[in-house]
Amino acid sequence: MARKRVNRRRQTTRRKKRFGLPKLPDFPRFPEINWGLLGNVVFLAFFSLLTYSGTLWLMDRPINSVRIEGRFERVTAVQVEAAMSPYLDEGFLSLDIGDVQSAVERLPWVERAGIRRSWPAALNVELVEQRAAARWGKNGLLNVYGELFVQEAKHVPAELPQLSGPDGTQLQVAKRFFDLNARLQQRGLTAVSLQLDARGSWQLGLNNGVQVRLGAVAVDDRAHRFFTALDSVLAPLTEQINYIDMRYTNGFAVGWKENAGPASVSSQLAETGEVRPDAW
Repeated sequence: MARKRVNRRRQTTRRKKRFGLPKLPDFPRFPEINWGLLGNVVFLAFFSLLTYSGTLWLMDRPINSVRIEGRFERVTAVQVEAAMSPYLDEGFLSLDIGDVQSAVERLPWVERAGIRRSWPAALNVELVEQRAAARWGKNGLLNVYGELFVQEAKHVPAELPQLSGPDGTQLQVAKRFFDLNARLQQRGLTAVSLQLDARGSWQLGLNNGVQVRLGAVAVDDRAHRFFTALDSVLAPLTEQINYIDMRYTNGFAVGWKENAGPASVSSQLAETGEVRPDAW
């Protein structure tokens, strides 16, 4: 009987060893948190944020005055303030300067605008006004860059040259006009008009009433031949000329004013009104 008891004890011990739990590894110990220091950092951060927000709130007051600077004749202070009015209720600091600048620059006759803040609650506006260089069509105005900045002007200065052409050709017409006019002014003349019709044909008007027909092809070459003829033959006769037609391959035609025309420039010019290069 004693043997049986010993065997049972051995079996029990074996079972305990077989189903024993594994030993857990040793985990590293984290450093202790200094709660006092962390609290001070959080408090300082919150206090700084509160101070910053309070300062912004005190400084971000509504705009109460607008100062307009610059030399301008066509733009009024009432127009500028009306363009800015939707933005003036915003704060001095939260106001988007770019939005205000865009609103002012959309006004007719304003080329560009500069906006800057002035402490404590004012805006300074510096305007540069457009410079009209030519009329376009019936009531349009071109600036010195050949851009159409007013389509329907209430007042069109009569002294401006008259340019016209199909929609979208403003820059092309203006560029050619400025070039031709500069060359004319070197000779004591001035261009007063330039027309480009729907067929692509050009006609230049001078201040003495002469119309120069340049046509639609080889326009630069024809313009060069016109200036050559003007220098060599036509300069003394311009007061008697109605038009000069450059739409010839080897020469040009002259239309005389009524009861005008020289007795002789060359026999060919006097008889036919046409000059070939070999007659210059």
